[in-house]
Amino acid sequence: MFTAQLALSVLAPSLPGAEAWLNFASGNGPGRGKHIVLISGDEEYRSEEALPQLARILSKRHGFRTTVLFAIDPADGTVNPKNRTNIPGLEALRTANLMIISTRYRQLPDAQMKWIDEYVHSGRPIIGLRTATHAFAFDKETATSFQAYDHRDKSAWPGGFGKQVLGETWISHHGKHGVQSTRGVPSPGAERHAILKGCEDVWGPTDVYTVTLPEGTTPLLLGQVLSGMKPTDQPVEGQLNNPMMPIAWTRTFTTRGGKKARVFTTTMGASVDFASEGLRRLVVNAAYWAVGLESKIPARANVDIVGTFEPTFFGFGKHRHRLRPADYAK
Repeated sequence: MFTAQLALSVLAPSLPGAEAWLNFASGNGPGRGKHIVLISGDEEYRSEEALPQLARILSKRHGFRTTVLFAIDPADGTVNPKNRTNIPGLEALRTANLMIISTRYRQLPDAQMKWIDEYVHSGRPIIGLRTATHAFAFDKETATSFQAYDHRDKSAWPGGFGKQVLGETWISHHGKHGVQSTRGVPSPGAERHAILKGCEDVWGPTDVYTVTLPEGTTPLLLGQVLSGMKPTDQPVEGQLNNPMMPIAWTRTFTTRGGKKARVFTTTMGASVDFASEGLRRLVVNAAYWAVGLESKIPARANVDIVGTFEPTFFGFGKHRHRLRPADYAK
């Protein structure tokens, strides 16, 4: 059953009669009049589950109009995060006030990449989640005008989109993947930052990434590596937590035209991480901040789940098969 505020856009002509993305209409709240486009597409961390729930919270609880895009199998119109070459609906970025991206190793055709590139260099704000640090990866034999976005790029844009725009590309796991979980600890001096309002308990089962941030970046949360996969587990002793790696930060990206864009990045963001109220609030607060509404961030933003949310644990090949975008709106 769809909510009264849900509207579904029809798919591009290549997939007639199916829905390729989700649109959630604005509810009441400070975000009314702002449009957020959320881009999913990763094989491991179930962004196709996390972003529809985040979009519903942003729309119903805070008034933003939201659009959620998916990796779509062109053969049958189902959501298939293993398909690296197709995310229909990116032209929605033309009207976006904020892009939230949670992709991994995408190899999109130029006709789709051009919308991302146009947005990135427009000076409008960007939020990157988890594997967005390595959002794009083009095969050597692929002819593309957007090779610089590749996280392995060493020429025009060293480190690609992740390093140049978000502040970091893929380096390595810092905590033990699938063994050690993460607790967010405020970075010294950032405790009163607007994005951290009400975020007393940020925890997730994903591990900490290795991060080396460029100058001009403001760490907000550090990742305390826990000894196990429960929020009650104790911190690991030794070098993994001395020093702790940043897991959330802000920075300014300067476009090729000299415009300044607000950027927020967190290396958390698997669907199971969003079971954490603290993480949901962190990203919702970041959306306010990104679009210049930091003075409107509530003391404790309402991030209650909308509808149902039963996230799948991360892992390759674990996505739910034969689902269409509409199935993620229930």
